[in-house]
Amino acid sequence: MACGGNKKAYTRSGICSNLPPGSGTLSTDAETNGNAGLPVIEDNNLLRADGADGLAHGAVTDAAETSVIEIPRIARALGHRDFRLFWTGNFLSNIGTWMQNVAQGWLVLQLTNSAFWLGVVGFCSSIPILLFALIGGVIADHVNKRKLLMVTQSAMMVFAFIMAALAYFKINGHPLINVQEIVLLALGTGIAMSLNTPSYQALVPRLVPKEDLTNAIALNSAQFNMSRVLGPTMGGFAMALVGVAGNFFLNGLSFLAVLLALTRIRYTEPAVVQEGRMWEKLKQGFTYVFKHPEMSSLVLLVAIGSLLAIPYLTFVPYFARDVLHSDEPGLGLLMACSGAGAFLGAITIAYMAHIRRRGLFVVRASVGFFIAIIAFTFSRRFYLSGIMLMVAGYCMIITAATINSLLQHLAEDHMRGRVMSIYSTAFLGLTPIGCLIAGSLARVISAPHAIAGMAALALLGSMGVYWGRKGLRDLD
Repeated sequence: MACGGNKKAYTRSGICSNLPPGSGTLSTDAETNGNAGLPVIEDNNLLRADGADGLAHGAVTDAAETSVIEIPRIARALGHRDFRLFWTGNFLSNIGTWMQNVAQGWLVLQLTNSAFWLGVVGFCSSIPILLFALIGGVIADHVNKRKLLMVTQSAMMVFAFIMAALAYFKINGHPLINVQEIVLLALGTGIAMSLNTPSYQALVPRLVPKEDLTNAIALNSAQFNMSRVLGPTMGGFAMALVGVAGNFFLNGLSFLAVLLALTRIRYTEPAVVQEGRMWEKLKQGFTYVFKHPEMSSLVLLVAIGSLLAIPYLTFVPYFARDVLHSDEPGLGLLMACSGAGAFLGAITIAYMAHIRRRGLFVVRASVGFFIAIIAFTFSRRFYLSGIMLMVAGYCMIITAATINSLLQHLAEDHMRGRVMSIYSTAFLGLTPIGCLIAGSLARVISAPHAIAGMAALALLGSMGVYWGRKGLRDLD
């Protein structure tokens, strides 16, 4: 699966995460250049990685079709066949992932009755991002991205099937699986995802022309967050009907969708310079980012949110059961509320042609995110908690999608894999440390107070970055 991180909620978030990279110079959408038209695709072979002229106006037609298919402005990147295949495959796969996320958190609570173990599993799911995503960025700049994605996606599919089998079979009425095995499987999935994420993000600019890149980024966020609505809702009810093992099994099957899409897309691999050692190239990536104040400020802002705020997602099962006294479908609905807000945020970014004073815009969205988390931790009403999760999801994806788009536009082609691996490390790799901190604090103070305190620190840190770093304030 593709997302922004691990196939677990903690990282895909991403977040997943699943956000694609951009091209060379900062540019606005086609609309801001006076182009309100739609791409024309006369022949699938005309889809080239360089976004050739002539594909940016008119109607969308596949070679095998005679009718005209009009794509709304908000979804114009879907007019490109290869991106459409990639988008659809990842959407189906992400639904399966979020079904597993709900089941995994609930299973950990059933086996351990401990918020601490939720934090441990969240840590092990995402710590490989911190350790290996940077290496994955170097690899993404120097290997065939399709082949690497197929290997990592297949590995994650195998891990999902293993978890399904262990959860299904029982000994003396108890599941064969234990929390230690969940930790190991989460760790293996995280390693695969850490290698997957930079290649995933570096591939998307090869599937759409430059003028449609921002729209493609927003649509990728939209599909990921649509899956956050559908997946947890379906997962909560499926768990009540067929158990957690059924959710794990369906997640394994969902990987077939993205694997099929990878076999069918067509794109041109850019020429790369192969000489040089890996650690030298990695150092070049950090030097490149921190040489540009705009990039380094954005990465720092992401790191603060990842470490201190995003871990709240790991503890939603705890809030559902022990704070709001809900059941499995209730947990699914809470997760769906978060996904619905994130989906609306992605749609907002997809529709907006140009955002002015983007540095201030990103900081304001971050502040909204942190305040919503704090309000959620103090809520004792189910529907109010759902609304706060929706607001948090909306603000989180507004922030992440805007920063992702900015970094991809600012990065040059030959550095994009490394830049996005640094972004992925900041966005996904610090979350496991935050999960471990929150889980440890939950053993000393209550989990709600631990998460609220961390979110408050994130709010202060983000404001400090904005006022203390000129690169972020000057970003228009």
